[in-house]
Amino acid sequence: MDTIKKLRYRYWPDRAIGELLAKQWMETAVPLLVLLLVIAGFASVSENFLTFSSISVLLRQSGEIGFIVFGMALVLIVGGIDLSVGSMYAICNVLVLYFIHVLEWSIFPAMGVTLLCGALMGAVNGVLIGYLKLRAFLTTLVTLIVFRAIFNLIQFKWAVEIASTIPDSDLWDELGNGTVLFLPVSTWIFIIVAILLHIFLTRMRGGWHMMAVGGSRRSAYNSGLPVNRIAAQAYVASGVFAAVAAILYAARVDSSSADTGMGLEIVVLAAALLGGIRLGGGKGSVVKAVLGTLIILIVTNGLRGLSVPAGYIRMSLAFIMIAAVTLDIRWFKNRGKALSELYVSPGYLSLPSAPDTHAESNSPYSVNNKFGDTELIGLGMIESPEDVILDEDDNLYCGTRHGDVMRFFAPDYKRMELYAHIGGQPLGMAFDKSGNLYVCVGGMGLYCIKRNDRSVVKATDETGRSWLSVVDDSRLRLADDLDIAPDGRIFFSEATVRYEMHEWPIDSLEGRGNGRIICYDPRTGRTHTVLKNLIFPNGVCIASDGQSLLFAESWACRISRYWFDGPNKGKLEVVIADLPGYPDNINRASDGNYWIAIMGMRSPAFDLAMRSPAFRRRMVKRLGQDEWLAPNINVGCVIKCNDNGQVLESYWDRSGKNHPMITSMREHRGYLYLGGISNNRIGRYKLEEADPDFMQHPIEKV
Repeated sequence: MDTIKKLRYRYWPDRAIGELLAKQWMETAVPLLVLLLVIAGFASVSENFLTFSSISVLLRQSGEIGFIVFGMALVLIVGGIDLSVGSMYAICNVLVLYFIHVLEWSIFPAMGVTLLCGALMGAVNGVLIGYLKLRAFLTTLVTLIVFRAIFNLIQFKWAVEIASTIPDSDLWDELGNGTVLFLPVSTWIFIIVAILLHIFLTRMRGGWHMMAVGGSRRSAYNSGLPVNRIAAQAYVASGVFAAVAAILYAARVDSSSADTGMGLEIVVLAAALLGGIRLGGGKGSVVKAVLGTLIILIVTNGLRGLSVPAGYIRMSLAFIMIAAVTLDIRWFKNRGKALSELYVSPGYLSLPSAPDTHAESNSPYSVNNKFGDTELIGLGMIESPEDVILDEDDNLYCGTRHGDVMRFFAPDYKRMELYAHIGGQPLGMAFDKSGNLYVCVGGMGLYCIKRNDRSVVKATDETGRSWLSVVDDSRLRLADDLDIAPDGRIFFSEATVRYEMHEWPIDSLEGRGNGRIICYDPRTGRTHTVLKNLIFPNGVCIASDGQSLLFAESWACRISRYWFDGPNKGKLEVVIADLPGYPDNINRASDGNYWIAIMGMRSPAFDLAMRSPAFRRRMVKRLGQDEWLAPNINVGCVIKCNDNGQVLESYWDRSGKNHPMITSMREHRGYLYLGGISNNRIGRYKLEEADPDFMQHPIEKV
């Protein structure tokens, strides 16, 4: 049975159960289901609905209308709306026909000028809305009327000339009616552009900037984004896409009529909204635009096939738009509850038996009271000092939950000052050889506090995105602890790619490999992922050989070693597989061994629950989050181990009064300094046999 659970929950490719139903995929599932239901419905009432000819017509239309939906989608993503797409489409249609039929231009110059005209019309909307800050709805309603009037004038003047001549161009005919591998040429063009647009929106800065502007213009502006220009560019893109659709339609039909593009804005807007592109901005994808296009075209073509009057078809589109907007608003208000039920994807995690920690046992983990008389520093003056570190002058540094790095002055540590304000909660910290302080900041990434002026500089906040991952894992969500290699490279852990800092209990319930180890090289400014699929990686420590690192996996209760240089480069091995609790930070000791913080102890109930993913899934769905099982992080200790993973001794606070939770420790000049993310003090413990000259600095090359 355990083997079956492992195969089902632990080794499922890319955590498909959890991620496939989550966020983008979960929102895409609704229009996909609607599409299947629409196809099944019309296929059951119309005999010729799924014939080759009807499918071919549908594909050609989707390759035309779909481009306008793409343009509308970009405008909606940045928080706007474009009602003039039908009029721009009509003008571009008659222009390209005039260039080819009357002026007898070759196809490429004609298409180029038509695309330019579409861009210029989109730029009119872009300047008025993006730069002059006019309201998008009223502005595009006015340009709809103006562009339609221009179309009526030129169409009335050129219609006879266009109809009386037939262009002699095989390429033009192939563009409109040709096929490649049984698919229309326009469909292939649509597929290629859809792939490129998908890459733009999900993998490139331009797409991310559009999402940011649509999500919150004020925040985007405060982040330094050119909000006006980005909004204007979306309208320009809408005009270009309308021109592409007009060219493909002109090549297929080879004529223009007075009602070309009439009411097209309603069709396109309904397709975008039905696909799930949010009317308020900040949400949208190419997949949703394609699904919405197919649904609307199937509905309109199916109703025409059933001889439904055009008026009723337009009424149907109006009802579809109202339903789509209503569902979008209701989903936006209640998506948090739905995501909490469907996004959480528990996995199977079987832990080795926990070693004995009873005081009477002869175990190196035996409970003692060595920390019972620990000296307290800054009691009540700081909150959440997750990590602590000391400089060469013995000054003590720690982070706080308010986003500050505080400094206590040696030798008595009674006086404290604000060393630097970062904004997010500092977690791991390490000095480089120049005295600059690198800090892992939860939700922000890796930052550097310069020694000379205390300025805060972002080192990195993203890494390469996994191409097969459903969620965007390029952003650093929870950079945790770090250490610096002899050559200056910085290795740090990211505990989870799926959850934010305050959501760590949810990640513990999953028990999956959501974390990774990342390397940042200050010499090149490049960041890359070293190891992935780790179970909440936490502490990171460069080993004494300078070629490997030790890292902790909290929920897996183990310590592993990875060689990043040397003859064993790429090798990964487990050093300690059966810790009695959840490991956190790791640091070097003066005797060549390693200190490991245990932030909480395992419990039989939680260990048992980790072997039952179905139980945890039912718990998430049926109980409130404050009633979920969570790891015990109220009692902790510090252990010391050697390179081989042999635990040498442990240090406890039996009463739990001084340090109930320990997330970090740092040995410095004969003392052990203790930090805890739930504490309001720093502890200092005298190590009797420690090297009084030992300090935590980047190790030299061996």
